[in-house]
Amino acid sequence: MRQRLSSEPDRYRGRRRVPTPPRSRYAAVVTTAFVGAGIVALGANALPDAKSVSPSVLDELRQASVASQDAADRADSVDRADRDERSGGVDATQQDTWLLPLHGYDFKSPYGVRFGKLHTGVDLVAPEGTPYQAIHAGTVTKAGWFGGYGYAVIVKHADGSEAIYGHSSAVTVKEGQQVKAGDQLGLVGNTGHSYGSHLHLEVHVNGQPLDPVPWLVDRGVDIKLEIEAAYSDVAAS
Repeated sequence: MRQRLSSEPDRYRGRRRVPTPPRSRYAAVVTTAFVGAGIVALGANALPDAKSVSPSVLDELRQASVASQDAADRADSVDRADRDERSGGVDATQQDTWLLPLHGYDFKSPYGVRFGKLHTGVDLVAPEGTPYQAIHAGTVTKAGWFGGYGYAVIVKHADGSEAIYGHSSAVTVKEGQQVKAGDQLGLVGNTGHSYGSHLHLEVHVNGQPLDPVPWLVDRGVDIKLEIEAAYSDVAAS
């Protein structure tokens, strides 16, 4: 090899020579790049030149892509069906649920004649400000002052029956609002024609009041014994 004279210009000065990779590494890099390009081209619906790629390879790539998409579609369909089923189950459960309007009360003044007049509901004595809730799902048709009932809430249920919650210190819903069993409606109070802090509960069917006790018992709620259907199994055991 001839030695470079000091007077000859250095052609490589200021440059970095990149070593040539071994043949095996070079082949691997080229192969990886080629396969990657083929996959991208398939994804873009632009197949590479059939002369440069084996038809069997293209078929395998195409079949793998279709299989992957089918699997993703099936998984998405199953997931949607599962969500719909869960949602439907919750709605159905809510429509069938009946609950007590509150807990920790004293049952007073049952339905019937009192002081020569019909007492059209039941009174549940509780401290003023105690939250009370809807006994069943429905639409709020009244939320505000209601004569002798004081501040009251009326909820109409899907079966046409109505529940009246009277003598509230405050109401926490609005007319036209949809509520579920267990949603808070207001606070126990002593407004209207009331003798002390309590919740007055009435049930009307076809516009006429009836005794809430047996009517609720038929729906799994014993308001005198303070038992809900959800807890009846525990109480019976």
